[in-house]
Amino acid sequence: MLFNLLILFFTALLSGLSTFLIPEIKDKKYKLVLVFAGAYLFAVTIIHILPELFSRAENPTEIGLFILVGFFLQQILEYLTSGAEHGHVHKHSEGHQHKASSAVLVLFGLSVHAFLEGSLLAHPSALHEHHESRSLFFGILLHKAPAAFALMSILMCQVKKKNIAIVFLALFSLASPLGLLVGDYYVESNTLSHEAFTILFAIVSGNFLHISTTIVFESSVDHHFNAKKLGVGILGSLVAVSAEYFF
Repeated sequence: MLFNLLILFFTALLSGLSTFLIPEIKDKKYKLVLVFAGAYLFAVTIIHILPELFSRAENPTEIGLFILVGFFLQQILEYLTSGAEHGHVHKHSEGHQHKASSAVLVLFGLSVHAFLEGSLLAHPSALHEHHESRSLFFGILLHKAPAAFALMSILMCQVKKKNIAIVFLALFSLASPLGLLVGDYYVESNTLSHEAFTILFAIVSGNFLHISTTIVFESSVDHHFNAKKLGVGILGSLVAVSAEYFF
């Protein structure tokens, strides 16, 4: 588990710090990266998370309700995070006025989401060994990298001071590892019931559905057909399927 903790932390930290090395990003190429990550996350949700979730459920209808709760909870969190979960980069040239206090709200919203997805990695499973959900782990990493990059771009607009922005980034980077540690503690100690973990699992899967579908649909302006984005999306899904069945 130590390896997973370190990878979760440094993926977020280094991705956020890379904003200092890449002051200008090419919008089209960046969107293709987001489409790949979004398609991967969507595929993992469909072929891994939901089947496992419903295989554990005693009341499938109730589970569906908690998935809806997670879906709309993510909508609420986005009012705090400015869409950073989707990799939305905030550009300094936009000329908006920002308050440093809003950066705290962004950090809070993203950290809540990161904590929940980290705890998901610790869930007990009937379909794979404990801590061996590699397809889900890769999906969280793919999602976390652009989110950290976007967070840092927002922080640099709002708090202005690089040192403070880096401290905020480090706090965000700790959220998923902390979620994994807390989740693992409750799994190993049997403190939370099977039903409680299933509900948490359902809520986070609703989060993932919202994030992944938003990324994929936002990539098509006015719903115009784009063969390159479609191809990248299919590739992301195929990689997720391969990670699920072959790794």
